[in-house]
Amino acid sequence: MRFVEWLRVLGVLALGGLAGALQAQTGAGNTVVYRCPGPPVLYTDSISPAEAKEKGCRTIEGAPITVIQGQRAKAVPAAPGSDARPADAKIDPAQQRARDGDARRILEGELRKEEGLLASLQKEYNNGEPERRGDERNFQKYQERVAEMKAALARKESDVAAIKRELAKLPP
Repeated sequence: MRFVEWLRVLGVLALGGLAGALQAQTGAGNTVVYRCPGPPVLYTDSISPAEAKEKGCRTIEGAPITVIQGQRAKAVPAAPGSDARPADAKIDPAQQRARDGDARRILEGELRKEEGLLASLQKEYNNGEPERRGDERNFQKYQERVAEMKAALARKESDVAAIKRELAKLPP
């Protein structure tokens, strides 16, 4: 046998021994575990077969299920003076217009910058035929640079489109 086959055989034997140890630990499978439907799905061994049938529960065969009880997170009240505001609080329309104006101004600046970078990339890319550099005597290096430029151009076009979508979401 090859080494890999030996490892498989050892793995199967180890899993078989582990399963036997688990079965011995659980009392040779005397406990019946039920899976009951509904939100949340309930796994239990503390109901009778009649109750399980009434609730539509099914028995679980195979390895035992371990359930770890957790605690629910408690709601932490907001500290006084924090930026949290109640859900029913409204923002002043003038203040919201000012925020929207600031957001529009920032996005328009980003758009101008990204469009400038996109134009320079397109000029350098030269419709897929950029000028060869001195260190690109090997045609493969040239092709790799052209592919990188094409990917950068696609990313930049995607960035410009994303900024335009964000601007369209803002009120005029």
